[in-house]
Amino acid sequence: MVRQGEVLGAAVSFAALPVILASPPAASAQQAAAGNAAAGARQFLACRACHTVAPGGANGVGPNLAGIMGAKAGTRPGFAYSPAMKGTTLVWTAAEMDAFLARPNARLPGNKMAYAGMANAAARRDLVAYLATLKAK
Repeated sequence: MVRQGEVLGAAVSFAALPVILASPPAASAQQAAAGNAAAGARQFLACRACHTVAPGGANGVGPNLAGIMGAKAGTRPGFAYSPAMKGTTLVWTAAEMDAFLARPNARLPGNKMAYAGMANAAARRDLVAYLATLKAK
């Protein structure tokens, strides 16, 4: 007969089990939150129809995105922004970029980006990680 705390007659301690199950490895949690820049570069292929990324490169239908992370929205030189984008105080942090990419017109009504949004949160994290690698010069 098997008693409580025994598995096939051997004593087993379950005291640490909730801690083990409730604590994901720190590296995995950080990796998930940060996104994968290489995967984001693949996601960005669809964005190339409107945006360029070369430092000092020309604007396209959308602004050049080199150095976009940490910059104030609506301030890229030579791009004709909507009044909504010019008038915002938004700064492109990872959280702001994620919210904007999810639903651009919900995050900033009146902007002229003709994109409905990216529903996949993991894909957005990857894309934001890629954008963070793009330096201005």
